[in-house]
Amino acid sequence: MQKSQYTRNSSAFVKRYIILFTLLGLSLIAEAQDKPAYTLFSKDGEEISYGKMIKQLAKSDIILFGELHDNSIGHWLELQVAKDMHADQSDLTLGFEMFEADDQLVLNEYLTGVIEERHLLAEAKVWDNYKNDYKPLIEFAKKSSLKAIATNVPRRYANLVYRKGIQALESLPEEARQYIAPLPIIIDLELPGYKSMISSMGGHGAPGSAENLARSQAVKDATMAYFILKNKTSGMFIHYHGAYHSQNFEGIMWYLQKARPDLKIMTIHSVEQATIDKLNEENKNTADFIICIPADMTKTY
Repeated sequence: MQKSQYTRNSSAFVKRYIILFTLLGLSLIAEAQDKPAYTLFSKDGEEISYGKMIKQLAKSDIILFGELHDNSIGHWLELQVAKDMHADQSDLTLGFEMFEADDQLVLNEYLTGVIEERHLLAEAKVWDNYKNDYKPLIEFAKKSSLKAIATNVPRRYANLVYRKGIQALESLPEEARQYIAPLPIIIDLELPGYKSMISSMGGHGAPGSAENLARSQAVKDATMAYFILKNKTSGMFIHYHGAYHSQNFEGIMWYLQKARPDLKIMTIHSVEQATIDKLNEENKNTADFIICIPADMTKTY
């Protein structure tokens, strides 16, 4: 009788350990197969949680969110950051490189319900990927009664600078100049971002075209900074733009800091890597926070 009881106890003990080791093995397999859609890093390459990033962002006056235009994860995170910042403070304004300054009236009319979406799509110069990538943010702004600001210089004026140089802006009438940062626009082509752009052209194109391309980008940066500050309230301003425009704390941020060094500005930069468990050296110190996304992530276009 005692032997039978001992046998039953031993059998139960063995079964419990079999189950335990089976569950442990499954857990290890699951961990090995984990496929995160992104990893967040601080500027020095230390992994950081989304919640901790949000707490730090909430202390800023302006957030510059540098995106990869065709990246689905980045666009989703843009919306999440906007929602979480709005939950923290009601006075929130969103700004967009994707809308040119002369589209502001049409954008306002849509946000306030004066016109329908079909009018916005027909009359504003919306990007081809608007419906997939920027509509969620605009609809969030509309639903939450937030201001959405068209900050970019009209592309015809950026092209004018590329073709004829920065001095060509002086020939524009006052009506046109209201959609550009106040003239004269200070441009420092020695800034690493602009120097890299000039160098990447390698002498291709007409004489001076590389420098004028950099100048046209600087006009965009200066104009976006100008409209951010012009529409900045006492609350927070989140600005969405291509990663280049705030990478390495340059571009838009350089112009913001020159105009308002008192403001607390934080930057988010987006990168793609083959693996995202560790931030590559070249991606460190590109922003306060870096979103690292698998290179094979689904593209929106």
